[in-house]
Amino acid sequence: MAGKNPYIDSAETPLPSKPYEIVFQLGDEERLVEVDPAKLPYSHEGLPGSILDIACGNGIDIDHACGGVCACSTCHVIVESGGDSCNESTDAEEDMLDLAPGLTDKSRLGCQAVPDGSKPVLVRVPSWNRNAVSEGH
Repeated sequence: MAGKNPYIDSAETPLPSKPYEIVFQLGDEERLVEVDPAKLPYSHEGLPGSILDIACGNGIDIDHACGGVCACSTCHVIVESGGDSCNESTDAEEDMLDLAPGLTDKSRLGCQAVPDGSKPVLVRVPSWNRNAVSEGH
C-alpha cells in the first residue's frame, strides 16, 4: 500500500545532503548502512529517506502492515542515538505510537522518522517488529 496517507498532514522532512551511517540493531546482530542521499528513496515504503525506507531498501525487514503511511504502529523502532537529526514527530505519528508495545521516549515510527544526515543514527528494531517471513514474488 505504500504512498501517502490522505488523512494526515505530511511531516516536514528535509533530506540529507551528505552521506551518513545508520546502524540497525536486530537482537544480537548489527547492520551498518551507509546512506547515499543521491540514491534516496531506496524503496517505496514510508516517507522518502525514512528509517523504514532505508531499512527496506537494504534488505532489513521491519514489519509495516500499513505500507508505511502512518496508519498503524507496526514499524515502531527505538532511535537510540542520532534521533535529534530526525524530523519532529507529528500528532498523527504520536497517535499511532500510543498503540505501540514497548514505547520509550526514543520511540519513532520508522515510516515517519527521516534523518537529515547531520550525524550517525543508531536504531534498535524490537524483536516483535522484525519480519522473518520472506515471501516470493
